[in-house]
Amino acid sequence: MPRIMIIGQPGAGKSTLARQLGQVTGIPVIHIDKIHWQPNWQERSPEEKTRLCLAAEAQEHWIFEGGHSATWANRVARADLLIWLDRGPALRFWRALTRTLKGRGHTRPDLPENCPERLSNLPEFFRFMWTTRHSARSKMQQLAANAPDQCRVVYLRSDRDVEAFLTASDWQVTGQQ
Repeated sequence: MPRIMIIGQPGAGKSTLARQLGQVTGIPVIHIDKIHWQPNWQERSPEEKTRLCLAAEAQEHWIFEGGHSATWANRVARADLLIWLDRGPALRFWRALTRTLKGRGHTRPDLPENCPERLSNLPEFFRFMWTTRHSARSKMQQLAANAPDQCRVVYLRSDRDVEAFLTASDWQVTGQQ
C-alpha cells in the first residue's frame, strides 16, 4: 500500500496521523500546507497549488494529507487507502486553538519555514472553519462514497478509532514495496 490519502477538516488530526504513518512505514509524507503556503504566510495561486499537488501525486509512494480538492479525483484514483478523519467541530476548534497557543511564534513541521503560529490568524481561520464545515464535510463524504474499487476507505471518528487503526496489522506496509 504505497499511496495513502488522508482527508479531514482543519483540526481533525491529519498532519499528526500522516507523521505517525510516515514513521511506521517509511513512506514520504506530503503536507498540503507546505504546498498551499509559501514563507511568511503567502498563499500560492490555485494554479501553482494544482501543479505542485499533481507533481507530488505522480510519485510512486506517498502519504498525502490535506485538501486542495481540485486534485482529489486524481489523488484518490492513485490511492490504495483513503483515510477520512471526521471529527466534530467543537474538538476541531479546540485543537486549532491549543495548537496555536502551544506553538505561538514557532513554525509547525507541516508548514513551510517562516510561517509561525500567530493568534492574529485565528479569527480568519475560525471563520473559514465555520463557514466551510458543512460543504467541506459533504465533499469528503462524496469522495469516500465514490472512491474507486482498488482504494480501501477507512472512516475514523475518534481518537479510539485512530488508535485501533494504527495498531491493526491489515494496513501496515513499508515504503520499500
